[in-house]
Amino acid sequence: METRTIYAQKSIALIAHDNRKDDLIAWVSKNERTLSRHFLCGTGSTAKMVTEATGLPVKAYRSGPLGGDQKIGSLIADLAVDFLIFFWDPLTTQPHDPDVKALLRIAVLYNIPVAMNQSTADFLFSSTLMDQDYARALFDYRSRIKHKE
Repeated sequence: METRTIYAQKSIALIAHDNRKDDLIAWVSKNERTLSRHFLCGTGSTAKMVTEATGLPVKAYRSGPLGGDQKIGSLIADLAVDFLIFFWDPLTTQPHDPDVKALLRIAVLYNIPVAMNQSTADFLFSSTLMDQDYARALFDYRSRIKHKE
């Protein structure tokens, strides 16, 4: 099994659906000190709103429906994003739901920490692993697929 290091200074993607943006901004504000020690990126308006509300630099990509979710997924696959905070709205159908599912699939495939609500984000951020390097396993799915054939 191959491993990759998630360094103490992490690359964290911040994403929120429209009805959850205020919740994410409130959470980021509460965790601003910790987040300031990491590299931040996010999709379109979420990144812009977080920067405006907190002053934290957040590299903005396109909005989720315009390819931003796919871009974050590609960054995860390229090992350039190693932590995902995604406050999604479970009560509203999104026009880009397939993109969201693909993003979450990639996050699981590349074995990165994912928080989809405040409680999970709080638990992850209170972990001692936030301040240290972590060797994450990258599973060899190709060999698992071949064994099933």
